[in-house]
Amino acid sequence: MFCFQCQETAKNTGCTVKGVCGKPEETANLQDLLIFVLRGISVYGEKLKELGSADRSNDDFIAQGLFATITNANWDDARFTDMVTQGLQRRDQVQSKFMAAYKEKNGKDFDEALPESATWTGDSSDFAEKAKTVGVLATKNEDVRSLRELLIIGLKGVAAYADHAAVLGCQKDDINDFIMEALASTTKDLSVDEMIAMVMKAGETSVNTMALLDQANTTAYGNPEITEVNIGVGKNPGILITGHDLKDMEELLKQTDGTGVDVYTHGEMLPANCYPAFKKYDHFIGNYGGSWWHQNKEFESFNGPILLTTNCLVPLKKSNTYLDRLFTTGVVGYENSVHIADRPENGAKDFSALIEKAKTCAPPEGIETGTIMGGFAHNQVLALADKVVDAVKSGAIKRFIVMAGCDGRQKGRSYYTEVAENLPKDTIILTAGCAKYRYNKLDLGDIGGIPRVLDAGQCNDCYSLAVIALKLKEVFELDNINDLPISYDIAWYEQKAVAVLLALLYLGVKRIRLGPTLPAFVSPTVLNVLVENFDIKPIGSVAEDIEAMMAGK
Repeated sequence: MFCFQCQETAKNTGCTVKGVCGKPEETANLQDLLIFVLRGISVYGEKLKELGSADRSNDDFIAQGLFATITNANWDDARFTDMVTQGLQRRDQVQSKFMAAYKEKNGKDFDEALPESATWTGDSSDFAEKAKTVGVLATKNEDVRSLRELLIIGLKGVAAYADHAAVLGCQKDDINDFIMEALASTTKDLSVDEMIAMVMKAGETSVNTMALLDQANTTAYGNPEITEVNIGVGKNPGILITGHDLKDMEELLKQTDGTGVDVYTHGEMLPANCYPAFKKYDHFIGNYGGSWWHQNKEFESFNGPILLTTNCLVPLKKSNTYLDRLFTTGVVGYENSVHIADRPENGAKDFSALIEKAKTCAPPEGIETGTIMGGFAHNQVLALADKVVDAVKSGAIKRFIVMAGCDGRQKGRSYYTEVAENLPKDTIILTAGCAKYRYNKLDLGDIGGIPRVLDAGQCNDCYSLAVIALKLKEVFELDNINDLPISYDIAWYEQKAVAVLLALLYLGVKRIRLGPTLPAFVSPTVLNVLVENFDIKPIGSVAEDIEAMMAGK
């Protein structure tokens, strides 16, 4: 086992025995083997496209396979074994399509060399041993490994966002084509410049994918509205839904309507409270608890069933008693939990098991009261554009600080709370993702009626922050996005945050502070490239970073 894809990886080097996240070696190795097989499918998919015979039959499978390997998404070895088995079958099918298409076009059989991922065969009894040979360390050169893994890790985030959009009926062939192109590229001996170009193309694709998902979400559920979200509890039994999948949210609300069972969000599902389509449900009570890593305690006190629609799922502790209340769906898996099957074509998922379970449970235990503000996606903020611009021009707002990204368990993440508490009162915090839980319940006041924390939503809604920045650049008639009074102090944990980072780099954003540590998968040489081209830097002390950001440094 060697895994260094998340921020909490051991000693900021790599997990080699068991993941800090709790991932066993066997699971980590199966995930490596799945990526290996997805590379093989992509080799043939890319070649078919070059022949003008693009095959779309594996788009969803590849995206979901990448998504399943994201940190804290799927812990079920049986599910990974099934995906690897299915992946090999799919690879062989697309191989046959390519061989036939090649012969038809060229009048001869294809006889060029192929990477091992396109040719290896085996059954489930071979998986464990083979998996040990195809992981991250199979690439010996540190800098090549760094660039390949930066690409693959960012690609996992892109695939997650693409899958959410696909669930809502929104797909773009160029996004799926790039996912295959990128996977296939990691089987080739590319130059450093070619690999860097591929990473930047991943950033471009990340922007396009987040834009597609934004379109999918807002078309289906309306533009998020500025909303005071209740964080208290009601008197009825409840179901707690967490993750990112708004289609699951919609279907759960419909199926619980009139049942006497309430619905609450947790973690990254908090922004669902701000969509008009969901507000019409009286039994949608609000948000319960904080970010993902509090769930061992908060899932316990909730008392009712919990639905995991995506990452982040934390392994249960021995003291936890909610396994029989834990339900997974989509790419999420956890041994001995109940898995809700995918929706049938033109149908809905069946959440009746959760509803019946909820009816036997006590109402949630209250852990806090009050409200928190949300709904500051680009549509709402741009509606306030005149007010914001006037505040900037008058000096009432001196600077915007983008503090988006992920939350995590490390004590050093208190840095983000302290930054929020100590920023000058003439600053506005722009946020998205679960990083906001470090400061979204602080009383930071407002500037002329504009709250000092503007929460755009989930991690994928970092797209909103980019739209806002680009609009301000236009309004202030600036040539460069880096001339705006905006500084970036980003927290990261998992692979979707890496996709967001690559998106920002593609948009030309410089002087990003990244923490609480820099990624272990970025080698010193690759880090130098990022520093020289984008002035990326690690976080420092709270006081020094605030002073530098206020000075635009």
